[in-house]
Amino acid sequence: MPTSVLRRRLGAAVRLAAVPAAMCLLLTSCSAAGTSASAPAGGADKAFDAKVDASLASVESQVLSTGPNGEKPASADAATLTDAQVAQVKGLGATAAITMHYAGDDWSTSQIKGLQDEFGRLGITVVSSTDANFDPAQQVSDIENAMTRKPSVMVSLPTDPVATAGAYRAAAAAGTKLVFMDNVPKGFVAGKDYVSTVSADNYGNGVISAHLMARALGGKGTIGLVFHEADFFVTKQRYQGFKETIAKDYPDIKIVAEQGIAGPDFAGDAQRVSAAMLSQNPDLSGIWAVWDVPAEGVLAAARAAGRDDLKVATQDLGLNVAIALAQDRNVVGLGAQRPYEQGVTEARLAALSLIGQQVPAYVALPSLGVTHDNVLDAWKTVYSQDAPAQLRDSFVK
Repeated sequence: MPTSVLRRRLGAAVRLAAVPAAMCLLLTSCSAAGTSASAPAGGADKAFDAKVDASLASVESQVLSTGPNGEKPASADAATLTDAQVAQVKGLGATAAITMHYAGDDWSTSQIKGLQDEFGRLGITVVSSTDANFDPAQQVSDIENAMTRKPSVMVSLPTDPVATAGAYRAAAAAGTKLVFMDNVPKGFVAGKDYVSTVSADNYGNGVISAHLMARALGGKGTIGLVFHEADFFVTKQRYQGFKETIAKDYPDIKIVAEQGIAGPDFAGDAQRVSAAMLSQNPDLSGIWAVWDVPAEGVLAAARAAGRDDLKVATQDLGLNVAIALAQDRNVVGLGAQRPYEQGVTEARLAALSLIGQQVPAYVALPSLGVTHDNVLDAWKTVYSQDAPAQLRDSFVK
């Protein structure tokens, strides 16, 4: 059974046991002495670090991404409801469907939690919540099944913007208001075919991970990239943000290997391609992975190769990479989304559309840089709850 399926079925507590290669190695390293990931290669350079810190602060104070159709980003404040509007929504007796592209990671779990919490506050009943496991055909089926419940609104992330477009168009034609996460179906127009899109600053997250990788390497070295081999707007933006920043700001860091992975076993695929990179490039200084689950595979490959010194940067604050950050082992930092807040924003935009309010076509939330030093506080910011005991207990001062 694929790891992603196990994750979906067993939930967050058991997910740690669902990535055996990566997590066994992570847990083994808990008590082992090793190289500090946060220690810069070649020693500290205060002037260089200050330049990197200034770049990071600049990224976190703005949104660099544009929408799927080139829209300028609006703030999440645009989705605020007055008390009178909340009462109006509650009086509708509205219902909602959540049709996820994939629900097997902490990002998805937090998005769904934010949606459920805010829909509950607004008196909107969730009648369907599904996981397509990155399978477009499954997502089409999920949408069609959800429509048998006649939901007032649907919140979704298209697995494939072309293959799923027909199902979404049928839902819109039936009168269901559509709000999307990150991407929209091919040919859809905001305000006509759907309400709005909510996203993290995914380009900015790629930029942040590039700066953190560069700081860990002292501005020089060789790196490999593990990217998402799919026509997926979000992951392409991350890849673009990382690669362009390295090329523009850090000319002494050379990208010597790149390999795409298509899943659905993203951790296993990333472990396989990372092992090959390390074998073919024995002096490789670091590897960037497109999100946290592939990064778990990179960590497994690094540990198997005895590369405690390999620097790993990624996106998304999943529990396993958060533990590696807390342990100060391999992972040097990541650009995090704010999935709980994104889910809340999507629910509010859907509610506003039900009472005829005009909303922005594209709403984006700023990136958050996460390192060993701030990982516990960042967890609270990202998930709107305290870091779990397993993460707190892993932190090495």
